[in-house]
Amino acid sequence: MSTVEVKVPDMGDFDDVEVIEVLVAVGDVVAEEGSLITVETDKATMEIPSPVSGIVQSFDISVGDKVSQGSLVCTVVVEGESAAASAEEAPKTEAEKVDTASTETSSAPVEAPAAASFSGDVNEQAEVVVLGSGPGGYTAAFRAADLGKKVILIEKEDVLGGVCLNVGCIPSKALLHIAEVVSEAPELEELGVKFNKPKIDTDKLRAHKDGVISKLTGGLQQMAKQRKVKTVNGYGKFTSANTIEVEASDGSKTIVGFENCIIAAGSSVTKLPFIPWEDERVWDSTDALELHNIPKRLLVVGGGIIGLEMATVYSALGANVTVVELSPGLIPGADKDLIRPFERALKSRYENIFTNTKVTELTPSKKGIVCKFEGKKAPEEDTFDNVLVAIGRSPNGKLIDADKAGVVVNDHGFITVDNQMRTNVDNIFAIGDVVGQPMLAHKATHEAKVAAEVISGMKRFFDARVIPSVAYTDPEVAWVGKTEDQLKEEGVAYEKGAFPWAASGRALSVGATTGLTKVLYDAETHRMIGAGILGKNAGELIAEAALAIEMGAEMDDIAMTIHPHPTLSETLNFATEVAEGTCTDIYMPKKKK
Repeated sequence: MSTVEVKVPDMGDFDDVEVIEVLVAVGDVVAEEGSLITVETDKATMEIPSPVSGIVQSFDISVGDKVSQGSLVCTVVVEGESAAASAEEAPKTEAEKVDTASTETSSAPVEAPAAASFSGDVNEQAEVVVLGSGPGGYTAAFRAADLGKKVILIEKEDVLGGVCLNVGCIPSKALLHIAEVVSEAPELEELGVKFNKPKIDTDKLRAHKDGVISKLTGGLQQMAKQRKVKTVNGYGKFTSANTIEVEASDGSKTIVGFENCIIAAGSSVTKLPFIPWEDERVWDSTDALELHNIPKRLLVVGGGIIGLEMATVYSALGANVTVVELSPGLIPGADKDLIRPFERALKSRYENIFTNTKVTELTPSKKGIVCKFEGKKAPEEDTFDNVLVAIGRSPNGKLIDADKAGVVVNDHGFITVDNQMRTNVDNIFAIGDVVGQPMLAHKATHEAKVAAEVISGMKRFFDARVIPSVAYTDPEVAWVGKTEDQLKEEGVAYEKGAFPWAASGRALSVGATTGLTKVLYDAETHRMIGAGILGKNAGELIAEAALAIEMGAEMDDIAMTIHPHPTLSETLNFATEVAEGTCTDIYMPKKKK
């Protein structure tokens, strides 16, 4: 047994860099090359590894401390083989206890309800009925029709497209494009190009947004006609395992019979009961997209993707934005090293960002909406002109009388399916938001094709390795595969590479130096298992990482693929070179071979 002092290695030209994360505690077992702390320079974040395996005996550094080469990080007791044994015997942390409990405790199986019988007249009959016409629904209907099936598409609204096309993905992106241009214009003043302050015409903005929606939904209607897909408008609910009753807005009802059904009923805005929704100054995401007005002060409740995208729009249009998030950081689910610089960028533009904060009460008054908070850094009370509540979405599984078809729906409204998208009822399939997370349109469209093809007799399965996530904020945040937090929780050995965009010629030339690209590789196979990108067009760039994971690409595959220069896409290449220790575009401490 011996004790080793672990000190900060050579970090190039950097001195007095800040410790932003402590990754281990006294008593923890660390592996050789295992990360101990994360430090941040003006160009990059980097992790300081342990040169030996052993047990942490003492720790001399805290978050916020400044360190340089030679600074003592900790002492590690090296016990050889006993260190690994101690890892198995070491008491679990409270977090580990919670994780284990949540893994081991599963809800009891839900008993399948008895399907109802229907004996009335059927007005319309189809081989395949699709309930819901969002990206998943219309894809399922069109694919089934292309495969020769007689298809009926049921949509509760007057137009096709569902939430995504009408009040979600598409209109928000139309407004986010405008927000990007408005935000970039004043930044050019430092480069010698000055614009006058923009004049915002909300009516024209709304017309542009509505025009984009109209083109897409009109195109869907035309494609439905071309494929001879019959559309039935109205709210559809099951009356048996082979029939759906559709009630139109005028109260008339149509009974649709089917051989097979694909449920694509989507999700709805989650609404907390104490929110005064009757006040027109309180918005959900649909209201926010209508651009009723540009408030002087806007509170966004929820620091997830939807809330932050809307915050991006309204901040660019002139609102003073405050964001409140219950979790410790914005965009829960993304790695902290991507979100820290993201939060810093937003804090320079927004009035306030309060994390670890709860909204306890919203009260309408003549002056605005009075909000009460619980959080260390938040005030007890503040007043806003408008409040946007964007705390997530809930699946619509319980709103379609699925029990009358014998379909199992859990307490949260999700419908369980197998990898062919089949529910517990053989002739009924389900896709999209209603079958589980992530609630993303691109997941739904792939599931839709699987369901339609299985119904058509093809041997298909939904076996995607990864599904990318993107926040179309400014800057954008995108990630795919395993996050670093997940790998640590699962005890997976990995190798990480991170490349700061401050060292990218393309990023410097377009003013996108806030960005960061990180990659995660399996330590044994060297295959990519995760990636994250913060920065301009991150949503476009993440696709290469998704393909790499799907194809089982190894570190050398990415590092030796010639990327065009100068581009933002080459940051994925550079990050991989950082992981393997061959990057020449930034200086990183040498890895122990």
